[in-house]
Formats: sequence, structure tokens, C-alpha cells
Amino acid sequence: MSIIPKYGLLQFRNSARIYIKDIEESLQLFKEETKHTKVSLFLAHKPDDRETLDSAINFLKGFGVQIYVDWMDGEVPKDTSDEATKHIQQKIKESTKFVFLATEEALDSKWCKWAIRYANTQKSTENIAILPIRDDYTDYNGTEYLQKYPYIQESESIKEAYDVKYPSGETKELGDWLAS
Repeated sequence: MSIIPKYGLLQFRNSARIYIKDIEESLQLFKEETKHTKVSLFLAHKPDDRETLDSAINFLKGFGVQIYVDWMDGEVPKDTSDEATKHIQQKIKESTKFVFLATEEALDSKWCKWAIRYANTQKSTENIAILPIRDDYTDYNGTEYLQKYPYIQESESIKEAYDVKYPSGETKELGDWLAS
């Protein structure tokens, strides 16, 4: 398996920017860029790791997709109220694709588990993918509840390319998956 190691993902941090910004400034710029655009991808994540999140946003934006990140949406209450839950549910429904940024911390998050389970009720598994991020190159087998979903990996056949690998073993180029 060729998952993307954390240091490999970090190369995408600020890659879409003309000059280097700190993480908070980069995330604020992303928030402003996506305020009024139609979202095609809901990015579920644990917000504590902002550097990994910023890197993942830049990585995915390189494929031309508009990304929604819940805690950057000024309309979402900052708590876990019913209002916040309903707003996030609506954003998951509206998005074409759902990607779970599966850092080791996010795998333990109750909120992340809820989000992917909810996405599963709204989308086919064809439109859900796991973006596993590890600190090293060790294998990613995911937790049991994630094994039914495809995951994003470095291509095994094309250098510097990325695929979505399905549980069946089939792969699809990431750009093609995002466009479908």
C-alpha cells in the first residue's frame, strides 16, 4: 500500500499560494476563497492538526475541487448543538464527494466517526473516500468501520500521481474520481 505519509502531504502546504504564509493566515485565506462558492467536496477532519488540514486542502485544491471545512464556516455554531449538526448534515448532503482526513487523532474522534457514518446514509460508498495520513510509511488498514470505503493513495503505477483504491483492489485516478 502506498499511503501518503504526513511529511509527503506537508509538501502541499502553501503550494497553491504565491508566497509562504503561516498556517492561520493560509487557512483564513482559504476561508475567504470558499465563502461564496459551490462546494463539491466535504472534508471531514479533526481540527486540532491545522498544518495537516492546510496541507490536505492545498493537495485537494490542486485537483480543481471546491472544499467545505465545517469549522471555517461562520454560519455553523461553535458548539455541538442540534443547529450545528443540522447545518453540517446539510453541507454533507449538498457536496458531491466526502473525504475523511484520517489522521491517527481523527480515527479516535467521535465527531469524525459520526460525520462519516452520516455521509454513508447520504452518499454511495463510490462518493466517499478516506485520506489516510500517517507519520511514517507503515501500512494503513484503517479501523474496521472504514475498511468498506475506498482510500486515497500514491499511485502504484505512475510517479507523483494519486489514486483512489477500492476495497476490491481496483483503482481510479484521483482527478477522475473527484470529477465523477
